[in-house]
Amino acid sequence: MHATSEAAGMRIDTDLLREVEQFIFREARFQDELEYDRWEALWTDDGVYWVPANGDDTDPTKQVSIIFDNRARIATRIKQLHTGKRHSQTPPSRLRRLVSNVELLGEGDDGQVRAGANFVVYESRERGVTLWAGRSEYTLCRTPDGLRMSYKKVALVDNDRALYTLAFLI
Repeated sequence: MHATSEAAGMRIDTDLLREVEQFIFREARFQDELEYDRWEALWTDDGVYWVPANGDDTDPTKQVSIIFDNRARIATRIKQLHTGKRHSQTPPSRLRRLVSNVELLGEGDDGQVRAGANFVVYESRERGVTLWAGRSEYTLCRTPDGLRMSYKKVALVDNDRALYTLAFLI
């Protein structure tokens, strides 16, 4: 039996919310601690990882994106990070992120769960400190191994301006 809570006239499955929160918090820890293989294992085989440029609702097939990776490209990104030859990450950024305002956005009949969360990433590099803030939206799927991401969109607050090199997992 799932616990529910009334909020703004809708029922919230608090057990599902807690499961989604724990997934998002674990993903953040893997990113911060440079656990690339563990982060990659959170993806489904058809995953899409998107960081829009020049606004939050652009069309990534027609306009430039900061990142627009399919599952094969996610794997390539991880392989590149493992080489140690990604000069923009030599030495690697020291990262810590805060995740908040996790909310369930919808649940499909197919078991998919849409969720969103706000974040701030503190990046420390030789050039100094950079703060990255935004909102992530997820589509999560149930698998025998637990929840997995089939979609992640990261809308940076300042994605309409020139940005430092984003060579870590946002």
